[in-house]
Amino acid sequence: MTARIERVVTEGVVDIDGTEHKVENNTWIVGDDDEVIVIDASRDAEKILEQVGEREVLAVICTAGLPDHVSAAIEVASRDEAVVALHPKDKPLWRETWRETWPDIDMEDDGVFGVADVQLDVMETPGVSPGGVSLYCEALKAVFTGKALQADGPGKLGGEYPRLADQLTSIGGRLFTLPAETRVLAAHGDEVTIGDLEPHFDDWVSGSLTRTVGDDDESEGPLTDGTKISGIKLNPDE
Repeated sequence: MTARIERVVTEGVVDIDGTEHKVENNTWIVGDDDEVIVIDASRDAEKILEQVGEREVLAVICTAGLPDHVSAAIEVASRDEAVVALHPKDKPLWRETWRETWPDIDMEDDGVFGVADVQLDVMETPGVSPGGVSLYCEALKAVFTGKALQADGPGKLGGEYPRLADQLTSIGGRLFTLPAETRVLAAHGDEVTIGDLEPHFDDWVSGSLTRTVGDDDESEGPLTDGTKISGIKLNPDE
């Protein structure tokens, strides 16, 4: 059967200075009527598994070790004894959420996962986190970018760019080498295409992102990134 992509939007409520904000995450499911791979199992395992239904979960792949990428990974994977995959550089971040277990698979650049009749190719795209990855599915003309690249440009961590130079290198050197029609399916927000975003790259490199970051108003409306108030640290030993 032909593979397809499904989206599950999971929600959580966080408190910032006494005000509650809704946080939304995209969890992506790739597969057919028999088997699936779940990408970035976030927050609500019950909702994700409801969408999966009776299909077998082969793997849960985390594009980053951040809480909103891994918080439902163990519960989703355990139902069918599926493996959990994460880049080894993000294991310290994983440990902030899961202190008594580790992922089953250490992902590496150019690794491959197969599901139904398609494959997902691992692309290292660090920047927001040291071990950030994207997953490219040529057959479905889609790339799952986590926080590396979103509909509004490079993704942030708590309203900031932790390693912007690395992130832009990942975007320009890896993601923008993909065909223009490739769907960009990120951890937050709506989908766009590589062709939609690539014309903005020169502006990003020239400093437009850092010139405007101080003007963002995060005090109103739904948050697209709930990590700012999670206490997450990119260097947990500090």
